Amino acid sequence: MKDIFQYLLSSIIPLIIVFIVVYGIIKKVKVYEVFVEGAKDGIKICVKIFPSLLAILIGIRIFRDSKMLEYLINFLNPLVYRMGIPPEVMPLILIKPLSGSGALGIFTDIIKQYGPDTVIGLIASIIMGSTETIFYTLTVYYGSVKVKKIRHTLLAAITADIVAILMAVTLVNLWFR
Repeated sequence: MKDIFQYLLSSIIPLIIVFIVVYGIIKKVKVYEVFVEGAKDGIKICVKIFPSLLAILIGIRIFRDSKMLEYLINFLNPLVYRMGIPPEVMPLILIKPLSGSGALGIFTDIIKQYGPDTVIGLIASIIMGSTETIFYTLTVYYGSVKVKKIRHTLLAAITADIVAILMAVTLVNLWFR
């Protein structure tokens, strides 16, 4: 049974590609030419958003290497302690809106140090799965279409992340303590 499931999973993407090509041929679309044109557009978008992505990545690196992350965590510790948020997950909370790969590295360290089945590990897992890389996402999506005014998007995204963090802490404390 496992082999059949494995075979089906490994066949899905090739089947989707074959379906798209056959569908394009049936609809009399020049599939190869359209693919090449799409690839050209993709390269143009990459070139267009690259400066914004580079700025965010450099900013994150400076934030971490300059010890500003540690200073911010130490500054916020009294507040988060009152809210019941373990200080061990603060680096994850602060980096996740900026960088998915940075957050993954911090998350991996938390799981290695505390384990996945601890209160800290469970809270970190829920935060990792339910929050967004807000600034990266805004940079990519709005940068690709050259939107300058993001209006309420940032506030709504930060609010959603805060709610997700507070719910992670609340639910883990309700179910596992």
